[in-house]
Amino acid sequence: MERVLTVKAEELSRSTGFVERESKMSASVFVKTLVFGWLQCPDVSLSGLAEVAAALGVTISPQAIDNRFNPQAAELFRQVLDAAASELIAADPVAIPILRRFSAVIVEDCSIVSLPDELAQVWQGTGERTGHNQSALKIELRHDLLTGQVQGPFLQSGRVHDRRSFLQALALPQKALRLADLGFFSLDKLAAQDASGSYWLSQLQVQTAVFDAKGQRLDPLQLLARQSANLLDLPVTIGVDHRLPARLLAARVPPEVAAERRRKLIDEARHKGQMVSKARLALADWTILVTNVPCELLSLEEALVLARLRWQIELLFKLWKSYGRIDTSRSRKIWRILCEVYAKLLAMVIQHWVLILAIWSHPDRSLVKAAAVLRANVSVLLAASAGLLALDVAVGWIQNLIQVGCHMNTRKKKPNAYQLLLAFDQGGLA
Repeated sequence: MERVLTVKAEELSRSTGFVERESKMSASVFVKTLVFGWLQCPDVSLSGLAEVAAALGVTISPQAIDNRFNPQAAELFRQVLDAAASELIAADPVAIPILRRFSAVIVEDCSIVSLPDELAQVWQGTGERTGHNQSALKIELRHDLLTGQVQGPFLQSGRVHDRRSFLQALALPQKALRLADLGFFSLDKLAAQDASGSYWLSQLQVQTAVFDAKGQRLDPLQLLARQSANLLDLPVTIGVDHRLPARLLAARVPPEVAAERRRKLIDEARHKGQMVSKARLALADWTILVTNVPCELLSLEEALVLARLRWQIELLFKLWKSYGRIDTSRSRKIWRILCEVYAKLLAMVIQHWVLILAIWSHPDRSLVKAAAVLRANVSVLLAASAGLLALDVAVGWIQNLIQVGCHMNTRKKKPNAYQLLLAFDQGGLA
């Protein structure tokens, strides 16, 4: 935290053009003012930010803070955020045996933040044909569910397709398991993982060619239509050119789940002005996965539960957007909005560092509760930044508060993900 918010901010102060002459409002104080101010209250006013600056030992007017939101300040925050993204902070592995079978359990995804059209020269959006949504920022994140470690956020223009994500080029540790959205589905990427000794578990993309052990092409719809059982675990190869060895896993879902899936498929297609094929509608009766994890390491039932963990990164983005408010601003000034997005993302990265070190190793952790405790105690971090106490003492004190009560209650009707994962080693749900 100190290396990023103080040392790196000062290093970048002149190269970004933020500081041209000496001022009481140094780059590091400005960065801390915004990061801690918006971490404590995502809707804080300029007057509130001036109070945060005062807590850091600098007296400055709200108007003077507002005057500092310019292209140079935005570039300063973008580069400080890049520095934070390069810091890899990890906790002890969580106490869930099924996850510990792998060296890492990786989930990846992207989220979009809309920006004012005037920022299209900085970040291009997807609305070049409509005249709207000219500017948008794509936030890319890799998250290890075993240790809590985050790689990113990496930033790209909103119009960049997921398959061109920076995440696609990141290497994975040997024996790591990767879970990714269909938007990241790439046979080239899966083949590269095979070659590097890592594992993948993914939904099957409908257009992907599937072949049986004899090399005959399979029609998944016809194959599943012949099944009397509710579960299928079949050795196959996938890809016309790749012929990657895999397991085809399928589980029939309840009728109400299939009906909801069809409704969403039809709604999404209608929104895009398209039609849904009969095959896709029929396949909604099944959850269909492909994986290169051997059956002796992961059973079909275990794979079905692990596949649900992909949503954990959606929950992390939800935490950042709903509580960190990374996509909202009370201003209409474009450079303040861009600075605010970067500063709030930086705040969320620092928040995550504290949370994973405080509570990640606990299977029943509640990141929502833990984030609330951190927000309520940002003043302790401000006191440390002002030199009134040691930073490690401040962080340790907050961690102790988080560990006391930031846990989820067990649920019988709809078990939490951690309950389902632990059940495999505890003889089932109680």
